[in-house]
Amino acid sequence: MPKLIATLLLCLITTLSAHGADMQLRVGTLAPKNSLYHRQLLEMGEAWRATQGGASKYLVYPDGSQGGEAEMARRMRIGQLQGALLSVVGLREIEPSISALQNLPLLFRSWEELDYVREKMRPAMEKKFLDKGFVVLAWGDAGWVRFFSKEAAVRPDDYKRMKFFAWGSEVEQQSIMKSLGYTPVPLETADILPSIQTGMINVVPSTPYFALASQVYNTAPHMLEINWSPIVGAMVVTAKAWDAMEPSAQKALRAAGDKAGAQMRAQARREVDEAVEAMKKRGLIVHKPNAAEMQEWNALAESLYPRIRGTMVPADTFDEVFKQVKAYRALPAK
Repeated sequence: MPKLIATLLLCLITTLSAHGADMQLRVGTLAPKNSLYHRQLLEMGEAWRATQGGASKYLVYPDGSQGGEAEMARRMRIGQLQGALLSVVGLREIEPSISALQNLPLLFRSWEELDYVREKMRPAMEKKFLDKGFVVLAWGDAGWVRFFSKEAAVRPDDYKRMKFFAWGSEVEQQSIMKSLGYTPVPLETADILPSIQTGMINVVPSTPYFALASQVYNTAPHMLEINWSPIVGAMVVTAKAWDAMEPSAQKALRAAGDKAGAQMRAQARREVDEAVEAMKKRGLIVHKPNAAEMQEWNALAESLYPRIRGTMVPADTFDEVFKQVKAYRALPAK
């Protein structure tokens, strides 16, 4: 009997250790330390840690300290990270269909339109991530991409004499840009500021918030005011880490993720205009295309869609996005 009791106690201790005491979540992100996104990740962690209990730890690595987004996706696969807050650039390394929400220039006309399409496609997309071994906990965005350049530019052809920052992992995008006469320079986010300072690149597609926080606008003081595309992101954790959590901790983390996603989206959208105004006070020059110039941009976007379909965005997801956009625009005006 004593031996049986000892065996049962050992099993109980082992189970408790596996579920609480040594549970650790390491989360990476490019978001700057103390930024809105960093703070939301920390709040999610507090909600999880309080419920998971034991000696559980939740560590956030901001500022791209775990590498670029493709690298963070790789680190999650091999267990060096258990989660990450990523934009589509990193998320597409896990599930390519997510690129439909970010890599279709000038498609979305408003945040409301993007929200409608994302929510319609969300269940299917989250299922695809789960099939790849990842759980989506929060959906966010970080503003509209604008073009920040060293020299003034308002027409698509103006940018053909410039060198663009391009994500190193987006080979298909670089190929399309080159075929249209543009010059992409593949880099990581940490390389942007020194590269534009040295002239390696002349233009940075960026959200206003990032341009302000990184001080890119000091070297690239001309901004083209078009909503080229939204930066869409999500907080994901590996299914392996998720399955190791207490059910109550899963529930707490999912609730915290829903709250964080809503706050990130709301704040990021306010920051677009706030960041532009802050930079204008410090010397930013804003260029707004006239009607004829805007027609040129729309024509460029239309010419890009057939090239994007089936390469940067899977064909079936591409078609679904356009279907949902059409459905939204057919709704009665509010």
